[in-house]
Amino acid sequence: MTDLKTEQKPEDIIISQTVAILIDGNNIERSIHDQTKDVNTMLNFDKLIPKLLGNRGLNRLIYFREGKQISQKLKDRLHEFFHGSVRPCRKSADIPLSINAMQLASKVDTIVIMSGDADYIELVRHLKSEGVRVEIASVDATTAHVIKEECDHHYRINEADWFTYAPKQANQNNKQSKRRPNKKAQANQNDKPQAEPDNSNNEDKKTKPAKKK
Repeated sequence: MTDLKTEQKPEDIIISQTVAILIDGNNIERSIHDQTKDVNTMLNFDKLIPKLLGNRGLNRLIYFREGKQISQKLKDRLHEFFHGSVRPCRKSADIPLSINAMQLASKVDTIVIMSGDADYIELVRHLKSEGVRVEIASVDATTAHVIKEECDHHYRINEADWFTYAPKQANQNNKQSKRRPNKKAQANQNDKPQAEPDNSNNEDKKTKPAKKK
């Protein structure tokens, strides 16, 4: 019979698992933009990464993105907070992401693939056959059903995990509009009848008789 006094609580259990988070940047960005209808929406990594890790350790974080134009701020932030890196891809991210996942399979306990693309189904099956726990983090509406069924856990990325920033051009336009005078208000001001000058003092001076010497 278990002694309740000596029974361990869940928070007392030490978790020594390590996690690698591999992000298909283009897939996740498109999914979020489809949901918000706003291309200025981005993932809030400061909130999302701790949720994905829980009480486990982060071994590697790699953001794969197609194209050469990658935000330097994103690179700096991922490196500063998570020792992460950004890998530019010539075409889609699925091939370089899959290669890195297989290279890391023997070094970590869990691999989180941040994408809902069905193209990763064979990678998920291979990693599981190697004894790796595989988790998917993606927007539920754009995630293939087959990959949700095959992975060990699916984290549903939602509005709490992203934010929308105001582009610089919009901010500059707002500042300029504040500086410019309101033409309509100015026209209304010109249309107002102007008050006639008060010449009463001048008339008094004219009518007042001069003092005799």
